[in-house]
Amino acid sequence: MLLTIALGILWLLIALLVLFTFVSFLKIPHGLVRGPEFARVQWMFVAAILAVPVWFAMDGTPRLVALVLLAATLVTNAVFVGKFTPLWPRQSLDPSAALRADTDRHLSILASNIKMSNREYHRIIDVARNRDPDILIVIETDGDWIEALRPLHENFETVHEIDLDTGYGMVLMSKLPLRGLAVREVITEGVPSIRTAVELRDGTPIRLYVVHPEPPIASHDTKGRDGEIARAGLEARDDTLPAIIAGDLNDVAWSSTTRRFQRLSGLLDPRVGRGFFSTFNVDWPPFRWPLDHLFHGPQFRLVSLERLSDVGSDHFPVIFTLALDRTETDTASSPEDAESDEEEDVEEMIAEEQASDREAIGSDWEDEEEGGKKD
Repeated sequence: MLLTIALGILWLLIALLVLFTFVSFLKIPHGLVRGPEFARVQWMFVAAILAVPVWFAMDGTPRLVALVLLAATLVTNAVFVGKFTPLWPRQSLDPSAALRADTDRHLSILASNIKMSNREYHRIIDVARNRDPDILIVIETDGDWIEALRPLHENFETVHEIDLDTGYGMVLMSKLPLRGLAVREVITEGVPSIRTAVELRDGTPIRLYVVHPEPPIASHDTKGRDGEIARAGLEARDDTLPAIIAGDLNDVAWSSTTRRFQRLSGLLDPRVGRGFFSTFNVDWPPFRWPLDHLFHGPQFRLVSLERLSDVGSDHFPVIFTLALDRTETDTASSPEDAESDEEEDVEEMIAEEQASDREAIGSDWEDEEEGGKKD
């Protein structure tokens, strides 16, 4: 009797693993479908662990079927995440010695989702002063955070602040000149993004997009998030300037949404061929995913990429240094070509979301449990 129950539980776990692995192949923009994509690395370990009791508790055809299913889930997940290991060709190439030395064509960007309710202000301030980036991006800033970050103003030429107590605030600080900066709510009201030109030290302009779309949740579709990511990619593709997109995309690097974004935009992911550089969740090491991103046009070379120390948030900061190579656009591993109907599909999704009238997902997540006030 106990063996029968144990085998039933084992088959249930295998069935759930298969479901979570393959459900994301459905082209359904909903949190229940998109969410399981986050845990592809974890599903690989679960498949390997389940193989042990399958081997000892089953025999004959049931054991063979179970092992084939586990192998299929492990291999499928490995195909998605394998790009983010040194075994895969890199998308972002290293700079030549001459370009590495020509710092007038370099751009360093430090990006951090500091979690609005986090009040350890000094930690990100210390990191920013220590790493001294050309551009600092701080996400989830409310009025208290904006006030706390004022000591950093002396380090930067330009500061632009978006004060929101919904978790969608932003601060952009730059040592380099910014031209034509615009704050836009591209898809969903209350979810801002920034578009600006940045003038490098040699006078060359490049484009920077800073985005923080809505998170996926099991009770809601992901059209707002997916549409915002896709729209940024389409704009970057059509931009006349070399483009960079940075921010907390609330999506993993191997998801169908991000892969479509890369196909549509042609932008490169510097983690491909290098590593995961997982930034979320700080508090749960076995369940960490790369949610904070930087994508760039093929005109750039990657000088350095580093995940930084804990700043009291649930995200780690990251710092990227890129170098603009105006003569070369080669890549070792380019994104796939877009499918024929992908752009039309995302344009329809964007139009649908722009016409909707709803509150941004997660805008009340940082409410205090007591009294319902913001921290």
